[in-house]
Amino acid sequence: MAKTIREINEKIANGSVVVMTAEEFTRLAKEKDCATLAKEVDVVTTATFGPMCSSGAVINFGHWKPGIRMEEIEINGVDCYEGLAAVDSYIGATAESRYDNAYGGANVIQDLVDGKQVHLHARGKGTDCYPTKEIDTWITKDTVNEFYLFNPRNAYQNYAAATNGSDAIMYTYMGCLLPHRNNVTYSTSGELSPLLNDPYLRTIGIGTRIFLGGATGYVVWNGTQFNTMQKRNDKGIPLGGAATLAVVGNAKEMTTEYLRAAYFYKYGVSMFVGLGIPIPVLDEEMATRLSISNREIETVVCDYAQSGHPAIARTNYEQLRSGRIQLDGRTVHTAPMSSLAKAREIAGILSGWIKDGKFLLTEPVASFPTESSVRPLEPRQKEEV
Repeated sequence: MAKTIREINEKIANGSVVVMTAEEFTRLAKEKDCATLAKEVDVVTTATFGPMCSSGAVINFGHWKPGIRMEEIEINGVDCYEGLAAVDSYIGATAESRYDNAYGGANVIQDLVDGKQVHLHARGKGTDCYPTKEIDTWITKDTVNEFYLFNPRNAYQNYAAATNGSDAIMYTYMGCLLPHRNNVTYSTSGELSPLLNDPYLRTIGIGTRIFLGGATGYVVWNGTQFNTMQKRNDKGIPLGGAATLAVVGNAKEMTTEYLRAAYFYKYGVSMFVGLGIPIPVLDEEMATRLSISNREIETVVCDYAQSGHPAIARTNYEQLRSGRIQLDGRTVHTAPMSSLAKAREIAGILSGWIKDGKFLLTEPVASFPTESSVRPLEPRQKEEV
């Protein structure tokens, strides 16, 4: 008989809930059938910890006396967005410092989360209601009013692996790619990855409560470049980038254990984000989805040396995680961009929160689009639009 999220939450409240991580569930699925698992297990926790460039934070600095309408804003030399109200701003994770391109918005966010002081410089033209034209001061997460993470695109569903068919090294957001396709990098936690365990997003939608950066967060919209048109294998797994999530959470409660700045040589700054999602085992169908193994999760290998990064091979996460795959008839080394060890930590912590009754599951208040594709940006004349 199918379970409801309400019934699972009652089990969480009375301490009888059965929770395990996605890796544990996949191992158990080799011993028991999915109909039995659907009865015995209530929640499966999933997680990922990888570079997610489309991340950033909203900050309300509080009002200066006399007031300033901030029209140019820097924190530690990193430009912040000024097009909101007088003392609201958004700092993007990939924004680079004017003085050090290895330091950026992700570093500012990490410093603030870590409780460090950062330097704020702001200027405005001065108005009758906001006469101050320039300020310099120091802030921490405790001196500002709001400091919350708002990430437009996280938790990519099955990001494609990368290689390089050119004659020279390429420095990319997928790391250092050696010439002549001599290595492959990938960035998904495989059978532990959130959106691969619910590939049709049956239980994940707007309002879903999640683990974000060490605190509680929420899914607030489908992420940018949300694509439901990606080809799928016979297990329903998209063969490349597909669904994404826009998420939000209180950065004042987060920890740098699960939110870290990163610099990719000759590419730029990014931010590692720790994200975990509990998936309710509502019935046998969900149990079947959750039993997916690395061997069954396939992805494509794309050549970053070619325009549009076309797919040139197909592989699976069992092969990628082994440290080598066959490519062009040769053995090629593979390396992950995300941390499986951290993902396992997050899935374990989330399981603990649920077992301790500190984290209840949520019904999505709205589902994501069922038909959505990614459009390119093309040169056009006005009359062509």
